[in-house]
Amino acid sequence: MYLIKLIGAVLGEFKLLLLPKLLVDEVVAISEGADLSQHLSNAILYIALTLGAEFLSNVLQNIANSTINYEKVYLDRILTYRLSQKSMEMDFQYTEDPDVLDQRTKAQDGIEWYSGGVTGIISCFYDVVFNLALMVTSVTLFMFYCPLLLPVQIIGMGFICFFNFQSQKVALAAFLRLGKLNRLFGYYLYDVASQKYGKDARLYDSSELMSGNAGKFGGMTVDTFRDQSVGTVKFDYAGNVVNAFRDGISYFYLGYRTIKGFLTLGDLTMCISAASRLYQSLLGIGRSFTNLTQKCSYAYQFLVYLDYPDALYRGDTKVKEGEHEIVFENVSFKYPRAEEYVLENVNIRIKSGEHLSIVGLNGAGKTTFIKLLCRLYDVTEGRILIDGVDIKEYSIEEYRKLFAVVFQDFQLFAFSLKDNVAMGKADSDIDEKEVEEALKLSGLYEDAIQLDEGLNTRLFKSFDEHGTELSGGQKQKAAISRALYRNAPIVILDEPTAALDPLAEYDIYKKFDTLVGGKSAIYISHRLSSCKFCDHIAVFSDKTIKEYGTHDELVSKENGIYAEMFAAQSQYYVEAAS
Repeated sequence: MYLIKLIGAVLGEFKLLLLPKLLVDEVVAISEGADLSQHLSNAILYIALTLGAEFLSNVLQNIANSTINYEKVYLDRILTYRLSQKSMEMDFQYTEDPDVLDQRTKAQDGIEWYSGGVTGIISCFYDVVFNLALMVTSVTLFMFYCPLLLPVQIIGMGFICFFNFQSQKVALAAFLRLGKLNRLFGYYLYDVASQKYGKDARLYDSSELMSGNAGKFGGMTVDTFRDQSVGTVKFDYAGNVVNAFRDGISYFYLGYRTIKGFLTLGDLTMCISAASRLYQSLLGIGRSFTNLTQKCSYAYQFLVYLDYPDALYRGDTKVKEGEHEIVFENVSFKYPRAEEYVLENVNIRIKSGEHLSIVGLNGAGKTTFIKLLCRLYDVTEGRILIDGVDIKEYSIEEYRKLFAVVFQDFQLFAFSLKDNVAMGKADSDIDEKEVEEALKLSGLYEDAIQLDEGLNTRLFKSFDEHGTELSGGQKQKAAISRALYRNAPIVILDEPTAALDPLAEYDIYKKFDTLVGGKSAIYISHRLSSCKFCDHIAVFSDKTIKEYGTHDELVSKENGIYAEMFAAQSQYYVEAAS
């Protein structure tokens, strides 16, 4: 398509450069008394050629531009897909790294807005080729008609290219500063305006706070653009001054040669057009090269994001089938960039089929323990073994299939309820009977079949006005259903009943053995009554496991952490009963 566009553009330049000269010469010849019939027919021919070139040029360029616009949409979607795919597939720890989040903003803005994507870069390259062809044509004409003007044009262009280069440096520096600002501005202006923040924003009357922050970061963004404008305007003025001198010298010289009879009026017309086109072509080459460099620099941010290396070591050992024993050996961990350890010297053995309850105060490291086991992060010191093999040696994809996890901050998606549950086995076809069984076990099935479209009802109203908004308890049951549908050998439940009412919670507890069966289960809860359903309890405190044993062993331990926590919770029920 760019070749067709080039042919159309060349026809347009032919119409501007050569045909006016020929037409003017014919008109001058007629006015000076030359043979009317011959020169009039020539003039009509040149007019017809001009109109034909104009028409064909427009047709070819319109066809090319329409196709290029279509291809731009197609290619932009591919780039957006790659960006989203990288975001979903990169190691989890990057999703909590502010530098990576800033880089993602630079990548998205760079490839979508600043560079114009693949077609934006190709268009710059096309401009270089077109302007080179135009320059060669103009230089050839000058060599025959006014060779002394070439140095003037080239020197002027040299200055203008330098000014453009300096201007683009200022623009690129501004772009790199905008990465974090755009993310903050977008968060306050768009993200906090989403439906999920609606209740809090209204009940706490936080609209002014959010709008104020949006205005603050929006103002900082405007300031950055203003600084860019201030930094580039002096270079624009300098370029205009150089161009004015170039035009003045060129027109004076061409006029002088015409008066002296070295050029005809047609030649003058052509040389004025050639001078203008030479300048435009030289300027276009300079700008195109500068824009190409700039756009490639912006697009490079996209490549930097895609090229983020794996944070975790990739093993290739297959996970064996059957029973699985988990061992933490002297495990210590601190988050990237952090100085303080979150866990220190954790040692525990979880036998196959064992049900372990993890308790402790907020911030004791319980969820971090789960993240390490699921290998969302790698340990800082020590090692985690499954079946006697360091988990780093396993294929990550194979290893994570061992786990069905419900995190405290689980997410449901604007898909159908069935699809949300079936995500537990995203690599296989949906088994509707198993989906129904999982919903029955979690206690959500009866509510689900009452929905307008049953299990096919879309969650939320983001894309479907008939979508359903589940209650907090229903959402939690849906997340538990997803974990059950996965049917993995190790089940991890992080506060799985926090949003359930006491009766629903009791129903889950009654079904606990049915829910997890003979599988290994790790259960995090602040409600210590749930610990009675587990074989052992690990009490986290001071960044490690301080107590370990059965409920009866720990509740009878004098001055024990678990015993004090259990007693503190029990007294509320006793007081309420009295």
